[in-house]
Amino acid sequence: MAPKAKPYPWMKPGVFIGACVPLVVIVWRGTHGQLGADVVASVLNQLGFLALTLLVASLICTPLKIVTGWTWPIRLRRMLGVFAFVYAALHFLTYFIIDQSMDISMVIADITKRKFILVGFLALVILIPLAWTSTNGAVKRMGFARWKMLHRLAYVAGGLGVIHFIWRVKIDLREPLIFAAIVGAGLVLRLIDLVRKKAKKQRVLAKA
Repeated sequence: MAPKAKPYPWMKPGVFIGACVPLVVIVWRGTHGQLGADVVASVLNQLGFLALTLLVASLICTPLKIVTGWTWPIRLRRMLGVFAFVYAALHFLTYFIIDQSMDISMVIADITKRKFILVGFLALVILIPLAWTSTNGAVKRMGFARWKMLHRLAYVAGGLGVIHFIWRVKIDLREPLIFAAIVGAGLVLRLIDLVRKKAKKQRVLAKA
């Protein structure tokens, strides 16, 4: 008997291509002079927005499964998180290499004096070990319980990313508040699910 095909085999390739396309568009627009007068600011804004969008998308995969019972979002969660890190790293590298000309002293001064840069940098720092341990091999080496505990920091990174966005835009808060609402709702759903599972486990133990 032939092995059962996985549902939605196009899903991961589709997400991979969809996550790569914005970067291609940014490069194409940049090489054709279509990023406006302040090219660096435009690239920074777009890369940062994409990083936060993908990070938030990865965070809502589990809440979406809790609400709907669908399992397919879980299969996308890791890829979305890795792409979020890639765009966050590109966002920082654009700032470090192009905007600050790799002047470490200026970067340190920015991080210590401008709070929106500080929280954004902290979010990136948190994403580094999450991306590094995103492989199946890392799960086996760490053990699932420790791996799961570490990757709960993704919500901390998401929260810091939202704060970074809010403090960056300052005036028009519509988009960052939408992100904040999604992250907050996802966290609440996960907490409710955790309490429900704990209560169910206690009932089972009580009956044993």
